Amino acid sequence: MTYQRLGCKRCLYTPDHALGLTLDAEGICSGCRIHEEKDRLDWDARWRRLEAIVAPYRSAGAQNYDCIVPVSGANDSYWIVHLVKHKLGLNPLLVTYNKYFNTSLGIRNLANLRIKFDCDILYQNVNPRSVKKIVRTTLREFGSLYWHCLAGQTVFPVQTAVRYQVPLIIWGAHQGLEQVGMFSHEHEVEMTRRYRKDHDLMGYEADDLLTTFDTLKEEDIWQYRYPDDAALNSIGVRGLYLGNFARWDPKAQHEKMIEQFDYRSARFARTFDTYDHVDCYNFMDLHDQLKLYKHGYSKVTDHACREIRHGRINREQAIALVKRHEHAPLEHVDKFCEWLGLDRSGLQFLMDRWRNPAHWTPTSPGEWQFTGWSTRFEEDPAYMPSDLGGAASFIANDELAHDGQPGYVVVGKGYPA
Repeated sequence: MTYQRLGCKRCLYTPDHALGLTLDAEGICSGCRIHEEKDRLDWDARWRRLEAIVAPYRSAGAQNYDCIVPVSGANDSYWIVHLVKHKLGLNPLLVTYNKYFNTSLGIRNLANLRIKFDCDILYQNVNPRSVKKIVRTTLREFGSLYWHCLAGQTVFPVQTAVRYQVPLIIWGAHQGLEQVGMFSHEHEVEMTRRYRKDHDLMGYEADDLLTTFDTLKEEDIWQYRYPDDAALNSIGVRGLYLGNFARWDPKAQHEKMIEQFDYRSARFARTFDTYDHVDCYNFMDLHDQLKLYKHGYSKVTDHACREIRHGRINREQAIALVKRHEHAPLEHVDKFCEWLGLDRSGLQFLMDRWRNPAHWTPTSPGEWQFTGWSTRFEEDPAYMPSDLGGAASFIANDELAHDGQPGYVVVGKGYPA
């Protein structure tokens, strides 16, 4: 088998990755090299170091929470709370931002998490009119319907830490480290305002929306404003990433949580991973399509690279998985159009504006040829992807749309039967 070696020889990432990566003299990317640390670090020693770091944050006399833990109805939330409460023995206050794109499964998972771990939880519900105004603006101006989710998920925990005077925030894994090796585990990088703005928010803080777009007003954006340095320093707020102290493996972690705490998962059309983002109709749908338009690759490539690095699939299987899922039709467009007040043609017009000419070539009105990452890999004609190994063993023990609701579950705290 031959490949056009424009990227990493081990995984499928290229230097065009949205977070940036480097290739060494052997053609191996920085993400794969940092992943190698997972097999050489002394994780028992690193966990003991984490225990020493968090010890001073225990609330004296149990008069306050020990830490803030951001959660959702998906991703690694169960594993994070499990480590924080059962392994570190801390009393966390859980916080969650309502993204308004909720699935019933996500609402169920979040309620189950709160019950199984017996934790207090705070929900942030921003005025939906303001959220819709922000989504219209960010979709039009920088091709993102998810800016408000990323902004809310990363700022509400910090605001809560200041408001409740609980300085320690505990997150899961650091995306920049896990995907592209932006840092070493041994750097023990912590939460920063700068990383949030540059990478999560595409360079736009809430106040930047005000100064650039006159349709948004102060009353629309104030809840997305990061606390100032004086407030942070007065409390001593810091955010730790558990992935620096525990060997991070999302597939293995989720399967433990399915077995022990009844986490529910579901199949997606656009990836083989059944564990991430089951709380949201848009992340693995419209949001994923926009990622493909802008960057030439989608979430299935992230999942495939992760599984290569963990040794559960080989490169040929990864390529087959990407080609199988990458261009799967969107399934939940009508929900988004109804929620935002758009028709399909208007939405497609907005999305087409964000097709990157490095990855998409117009062939006729409304028709495009894709020249993104997956087109750079030549498949072995003798290889039949009938056995996808570890990739085929992802568990789906629920469904995304089992309730038949036409729209999003806007808000919910119950535990559906």
